[in-house]
Amino acid sequence: MSESPSNALQPSGRCDEQALLAAARRGDTRAFESLYRALAPSVYGFCLRLARDSAEAQDCAQETFVRAWQRLDDFRGESRFGTWLHRIALNEVLGRRRHRAVEHRHLAAVDPSKSHSLDDSATMQDLEDAIQRLPDRAREVFVLRAIYGYTHDEIASLLSVTESTSKSQFHRARKLLIASLPGSYGEDVADADSLRDAANEANE
Repeated sequence: MSESPSNALQPSGRCDEQALLAAARRGDTRAFESLYRALAPSVYGFCLRLARDSAEAQDCAQETFVRAWQRLDDFRGESRFGTWLHRIALNEVLGRRRHRAVEHRHLAAVDPSKSHSLDDSATMQDLEDAIQRLPDRAREVFVLRAIYGYTHDEIASLLSVTESTSKSQFHRARKLLIASLPGSYGEDVADADSLRDAANEANE
């Protein structure tokens, strides 16, 4: 199964995570490196499903930890550290997307013949490919809810939307996936746990 926000650091557990965080806050770079080694794969996978490009996902993951180190004193411990990292990563992915969209509009204004889709990307397995073809907002909500286990209330806060918007986008994404995936595999999308398992298998 995928790594949930509440189980981001394994096998050390919450006590070791808190000890490492406390040491990192005191300037212990080795403690922060330990957190990085434990959490980097999860953050990278999170970025990959949203960015849909491995190189960009790697850049976003690296920038996430840079920002986390710089802002470590801002982490108040109200959530797991992995959840806080996901928030930073999401902002990084969305910020880069907004920047590309501006560049794209400028390019099209200068030379419409050079207009191209920002969604061109390499295909993966059926499930990952279907998720990546979802409209941006539907994909963001679906990845956060079905794969990473965030509640609609948490998603609303992360994406600055209403809870009802999160729910409607999730159902929209699920409907599109059911329609695009073959046979009973598409129907399995209705089960978030099954999807979480299948998505992780496809990403390994």
